[in-house]
Amino acid sequence: MAWIRTVSDDEAQGFLARQFAAARARAGRVFGIVRLMSLQPRTLDASMGLYQAVMFGSGGLARRQREMLAVVVSRANQCHY
Repeated sequence: MAWIRTVSDDEAQGFLARQFAAARARAGRVFGIVRLMSLQPRTLDASMGLYQAVMFGSGGLARRQREMLAVVVSRANQCHY
């Protein structure tokens, strides 16, 4: 099993601490997919920006359709996220 160092809530400072706080506000906790990028806070910020644009941006799909596609792709990739 792979092991990747991540930053704990207690260690997070500055920009990363604000990102963790935003994650808790969105989802009630800091999920592993967010924590995984904790050593690269700018990458985490860019990733969250892309997620927000894809899931909440304008386009031909409703939000529920976007979520359904995300679930189907995650399942196909055997990813629990």
